[in-house]
Amino acid sequence: MEATRGPFAIAQSTVAASAVSGFRGGTIYYPTSTAEGTFGAVAISPGYTASQSSVAWLGPRLASQGFVVITIDTLSVYDQPASRGTQLLAALDYLTGSSAVRTRIDRTRLAVMGHSMGGGGSLSAANTRPALQAAIPLTGWHTVKNWSSVRVPTLVIGAENDSTAPVASHSEPFYTSLPASLDKAYLELNAAGHSAPTSPNVTVAKYSISWLKRFVDDDTRYEQFLCPAPRGSAIQEYRDTCPHS
Repeated sequence: MEATRGPFAIAQSTVAASAVSGFRGGTIYYPTSTAEGTFGAVAISPGYTASQSSVAWLGPRLASQGFVVITIDTLSVYDQPASRGTQLLAALDYLTGSSAVRTRIDRTRLAVMGHSMGGGGSLSAANTRPALQAAIPLTGWHTVKNWSSVRVPTLVIGAENDSTAPVASHSEPFYTSLPASLDKAYLELNAAGHSAPTSPNVTVAKYSISWLKRFVDDDTRYEQFLCPAPRGSAIQEYRDTCPHS
């Protein structure tokens, strides 16, 4: 999980904006072998003023661990979090409904991720669609602070030195407001800034993969990485409810 690539060989394909509705195209990363059956799928949104290139590193990183991943461009780079959430769901619907890789995907195993306003969008998407299996806001930004109606297992990743979406007014209240009965975790990156998740980051990758494996694939072997709470120089703080097996 800490390696640049996982065990699956992968390929990628471009999705033209003109070929889809509800979002502005993107890039699909997927395992080339179908020997192990179908895979879970993850849609990832960039943040305010950013394009999919800002989250592109996560595509091959996650796909090579056994997921179909789509990184998206949003309809406008200025779209607010709620809109980004709607676009993440549109991307998942495209993946499972009409994309060239739809037969590789288990449509009951879907997740959302995003950076900054895209992270806020992942919370919005989870709130809208409780059938999702996981949500991972990365240094998320949202004007809504109460997510008590979310029913999707959520890993909130914040950054200690984030001045754009300070954890005290974003990631921490997001986490705290999620139901106590929910599978949830809060990971704060030590001495990191708002843009930490936009370039290869071992800590972001390791715990995102663990969360997706545990809740999208229902693979309980990955609980050991989430509970008891992980420690390390890269982690400023970690809180969780521990997975409810």
